[in-house]
Amino acid sequence: MARLTLSFPDDQFCFSTQLTVRVTDINGANHLGNDSMISMISEARARFLFEFGVQETEADGTGIIVTDLATTYRAEAHARDQLLFEVGVMDFNKYGGDVIFRVTRPADGKLVAMAKQGFVFYNYGHSQVVPMPDDFRAKFSRVNWID
Repeated sequence: MARLTLSFPDDQFCFSTQLTVRVTDINGANHLGNDSMISMISEARARFLFEFGVQETEADGTGIIVTDLATTYRAEAHARDQLLFEVGVMDFNKYGGDVIFRVTRPADGKLVAMAKQGFVFYNYGHSQVVPMPDDFRAKFSRVNWID
């Protein structure tokens, strides 16, 4: 099977946040476990959406649902490492798009991981995919990108 490769344009990242690797995030091989990395990616996504004023579920029952996740690992991370999660969005379509992540360790500049989460807007009350709201799309116009 071919190896997965993730690469994103630098100008797609519009938010960053730092998370610390906890002792409980370490696996039997003494580095950050896959399950914990996925949890950290989800936390970075939640902070990103909050920063842009997006609720993961609106009052009308419409929310964002993750449809797929791809992650590539480039370096190990260990307990108490500070990791920088750069987050952005790309590849919008009628129903959703991709949230993208670049994870680095600022202490030594190492690239730790790249990831993407596909998402769609979903009406939980009707159990169906719905079109992306115009106000969501507007939040991520180029004028809102953070330097």
